[in-house]
Amino acid sequence: MTSTTHPFVGRRRPTVPAVSPPGALTSWSVPYARRIAVTDALAITTAVAVAYGLEFPLRSSMAVSGEYSPSYLAVSVALCAAWFTLLTVGRTRDRRLLGSGTEELSRVCVVTWHLFAGVAIVGFLARMDLGRGFLGIAAPLGLVLLLASRLAWRRSLHRRRDAGLDVSPVLVVGPQHKVTTLVDEFHRNPRAGYRVTGVCLSDAPASAPDVVGGVRVLGTHEQAAAIARHERVAAVAVAGADAMTADAVRRLGWDLEGTGIDLALTLALTDVAGPRVLMRPVNGLPLMYVDEPRFSGSRYAAKSLFDWCTALALLVLLAPLMLTIAALVKLTSPGPVLYAQERIGKDGERFRMLKFRTMRVGAHDELAAVLAANGVDGVGAFYKLKDDPRVTRVGRVLRRLSLDELPQLVNVLRGDMSLVGPRPQIEAEVATYDRVAHRRLLVRPGMTGLWQVSGRSSLDPRTAMRLDVAYVENWTLAGDVLILARTARAVLAREGAY
Repeated sequence: MTSTTHPFVGRRRPTVPAVSPPGALTSWSVPYARRIAVTDALAITTAVAVAYGLEFPLRSSMAVSGEYSPSYLAVSVALCAAWFTLLTVGRTRDRRLLGSGTEELSRVCVVTWHLFAGVAIVGFLARMDLGRGFLGIAAPLGLVLLLASRLAWRRSLHRRRDAGLDVSPVLVVGPQHKVTTLVDEFHRNPRAGYRVTGVCLSDAPASAPDVVGGVRVLGTHEQAAAIARHERVAAVAVAGADAMTADAVRRLGWDLEGTGIDLALTLALTDVAGPRVLMRPVNGLPLMYVDEPRFSGSRYAAKSLFDWCTALALLVLLAPLMLTIAALVKLTSPGPVLYAQERIGKDGERFRMLKFRTMRVGAHDELAAVLAANGVDGVGAFYKLKDDPRVTRVGRVLRRLSLDELPQLVNVLRGDMSLVGPRPQIEAEVATYDRVAHRRLLVRPGMTGLWQVSGRSSLDPRTAMRLDVAYVENWTLAGDVLILARTARAVLAREGAY
């Protein structure tokens, strides 16, 4: 058998071609961004048209009142154009943001907010009495349509990525131990859209293995630019840029200039989201500040208000369904309709968490025997049996659809829980917490959370705990809204629940 060697292995400082070969970069992002642009335009036009149609049958004049009085048709056209333009200028369709994370959707929200705040300011300064109903319909409807269309496209993209399509090839560069970690992170989440095609090590060539993390070693960091061109990658990810010299990273950036290949730098800091990071250059050195997590103040008050209003609205909306479930539980299994269990909440405070009863009466006393029968020694964090014999027939359906959690809306109104947060656990589970796990108790527990929408009961305890702690330290109200949307999708798809 003839062995094959990559053309750059063994060479020193290859010359980077002046022109990138045709088709060198990933192509999925261009048509994907165009499709989003089309649906953005349709969403904006629909929202403004609906606002126009609903508002003006009730008005006697089709022109804006005030010193400057353009027609509302002209205002509508200008609003559509400005909205679409700001979505483009605001880089909401940047290929590096599309398909994963919350930054894309957050930018859409921020752009929309800035647009209508600007419209209000312009109207005030120009003394134009813009119809409140017109703006009050266009803004929220447009935002909902924009987010819904982008989430629909994202779901389609995830299906294609699950099939191995629409991914961006990446070359990872750095010392071996950091490269291994980064490759594992890329492989852990294929829906992020990256496929590592090779690695270049900054370690001594004599000690370099042929494969790192299941990926070929193609050369050294000095050869990375030429290898990136040859491999037609979309990005070069430097693993642990702090472990390489500043000069080496800077020269790599120079070598990639004009190629269209992105240069991404990773630091040895994980589970810290963008809102907590502030970059400030000091004498040409990028200095990164990391804000401490916020568990009080105006942002947390806004979260509490959002929780209370949303929980109240959901209780009113879902009252018929909840009454039906209560009747089914009562008729099919003797005992109370609701099950109240003591859980540990924010700052270690105890509260009674409500659920529709899904087990037979006295099930808690059988826990030790059931765990022993399934080979489980004691109670650990996130314990949950897949085939629990104590669950009733109706209870099994309620659990599968997560309908047993609906009474916790009352806990949200009481202030014991939040709509989004780490799931509340019993005292025995909290007793096993280490310092990292105790971070979960810094916020109110939630009806749903980051780990539920990332796999729910199918996740291993370590991953679930890491996701919960990441949420606690990086939560945002926009992120909560996205998690609630993903929860609805996960429930409807019955993903990971039992």
